[in-house]
Amino acid sequence: MKVTKAQVEANRAHIVETACTLFRERGYDGVGVAELMATAGLTHGGFYRHFGSKAKLMAEAAAYGLAKTKSQIAGVDIADFIEQYVSREHRDDRSGGCTIAALCGDAARQPEEIKATFATGLENLLAEALGEGDEGSLGEARARAIDTIAHALGALVLSRACPDDSPLADEILKVCRISILGSRSVPVTAG
Repeated sequence: MKVTKAQVEANRAHIVETACTLFRERGYDGVGVAELMATAGLTHGGFYRHFGSKAKLMAEAAAYGLAKTKSQIAGVDIADFIEQYVSREHRDDRSGGCTIAALCGDAARQPEEIKATFATGLENLLAEALGEGDEGSLGEARARAIDTIAHALGALVLSRACPDDSPLADEILKVCRISILGSRSVPVTAG
């Protein structure tokens, strides 16, 4: 039975979404093509009809995850975003959380195409974080946005590096959340 063009596109999108989830959960090297396709409910042989290589899928899955993160922060209050992002719930949601936090260490060891995808995704996040700002202070606003993103990512990555039940994991999140919000002159909750 011939597969329609719409079904081919839907299958490709499903593979990308599945890959994004699995890569965030286990890293790029922790997921093989056969397992990925089985998880997506498709045959291993169909992979190469959609993608020329695993690296091509990795870049596309990263772009998908980064775009999803950008859409989630669009128009969100920065304090609310930091409270959610630098939290135990986000820390524990590796497969559904931020693509950058889950894969930036892996991306650093990947081909240039994947690094370029991450750089573009970061630029898009910075643009979203900056929004419509005063032209005169764009450099300062960009520096603050970079600092906030790096601080929040670092907190999440350090916390994830600790054992799940470690008091240090929670302490890292709390200290960094308070510091980020305090540096932005945002009221801090006790949590």
